Amino acid sequence: MRGAEAAALLYTSGQFTRQGALPPNTLRLLQDKGSVQMLDDGHHRHRKAMFMDLMSEDSVSRLKDIFEGAWLDRAQEWQEPVILHDEVRLILTRAACQWAGVPVSDRGAETLARELSRMIDKAASLGPGNWWAQLRRNRTEKWATELVERIRSGTVKTPAGCPASQIAGHRDVDGDLLTAKVAAVELINLLRPTVAVGRFIVFAALALAEYPRWRSKIVSSGPDELEAFAQEVRRFYPFFPAVGGVAREEAVWRDNRLPAGTWVLFDLYGTNRDGRVWADPHAFTPDRFRNQEITPHALVPQGAGDAGSTHRCPGERITLELVKAAALLLSTTDCHVPVQDLGISLRRIPALPGSGFVLMPRAPLRAG
Repeated sequence: MRGAEAAALLYTSGQFTRQGALPPNTLRLLQDKGSVQMLDDGHHRHRKAMFMDLMSEDSVSRLKDIFEGAWLDRAQEWQEPVILHDEVRLILTRAACQWAGVPVSDRGAETLARELSRMIDKAASLGPGNWWAQLRRNRTEKWATELVERIRSGTVKTPAGCPASQIAGHRDVDGDLLTAKVAAVELINLLRPTVAVGRFIVFAALALAEYPRWRSKIVSSGPDELEAFAQEVRRFYPFFPAVGGVAREEAVWRDNRLPAGTWVLFDLYGTNRDGRVWADPHAFTPDRFRNQEITPHALVPQGAGDAGSTHRCPGERITLELVKAAALLLSTTDCHVPVQDLGISLRRIPALPGSGFVLMPRAPLRAG
């Protein structure tokens, strides 16, 4: 299924569920049983409201500020060529933990960054790589479960109102505390997607290398230019190609009868490049976001519909703000992009330039 009409049917009709829509090996690494994405109707809306509360303007702004500081701290160590993807996933892990109120040492952040990244990297794979990622996921989940229990008992003090404490204290629609394991799953579901933004940041770096005029435009123009650039990065470059759904009741798609239990795939990448919506869809053109009204069913890199009531990712604003911050940092620092494999294989899920994007600092990086 592809296009805005398909997005509306899958995300807002109420006729589809996410339960049973992902292979178990993918589900285990990306969402897991009991998570908000596996819920429907009132249970989903109630849990989703908690996540939306964590995405307030002040909260997102705080995360962006922490990320910028973590980037600049790490960048002071960049004396040799660095692989941006490897660097940014550590930066994002440190920033996400500080923002969420998760205590972690420098060494612990490095371990956690590897484990969260492995969940993302191996989610669509089969065989030993996926099995190893699931074993490491078990370790991360055990750590997160113990952290939730310690927050609840008061042995770990967290800042008032921080995401970790809100998740630990969340009650389901019936008024019961989430089990410690489910709360741990949701805490991981906050940290891991934040680290996954690193791929969009790498694509932003690639866009600045392939379309260098945008470096000066980002620096010299206002926030509208930066917003348009970040949106086009999300639209243009591939990430996860599709999401699944299972019909809860009989549905109809373009005169095709879909009985209850039918498994469907919604083409995210194709919808973001649908020529019926996007003029010259295979061209990188950020200005389209200044000249065209974009509906919630047309731009779907992180799902469709309204984030508060559908299964669209609640962290979309986080993604945009972090990509914008990284694009500005990259545009205002002195670095060189050496010859490397910048090809993007659509067989790799999630996608990434072959080299991970190598940067050669010419001088210690700092804010512009």
